[in-house]
Amino acid sequence: MTIAGIATALAVGLAVGWLGRLVLPGRPAVPLWLTMTIGGVAALLGAITAWLAGVKGFSLLSLVVQASLAATGVVIVVATAGRERSDSR
Repeated sequence: MTIAGIATALAVGLAVGWLGRLVLPGRPAVPLWLTMTIGGVAALLGAITAWLAGVKGFSLLSLVVQASLAATGVVIVVATAGRERSDSR
């Protein structure tokens, strides 16, 4: 993994986090900085996963893995952030 690969993963993750906010209807319960951070971290995990799977350098497969993990992370955080906890008593 190179510095360029890490920078690309961060850029992909930040973009996915930002775009995730544009897609959400209404006022989201999660701040913009959090969605972008989650996207960046998940995209870095995607880059590491692709690298460990043997994808070397910049490729479409690596980009798809990064964007998929970033989008999944953002969706999970946004979907679970606004829910109230029920009291099971």
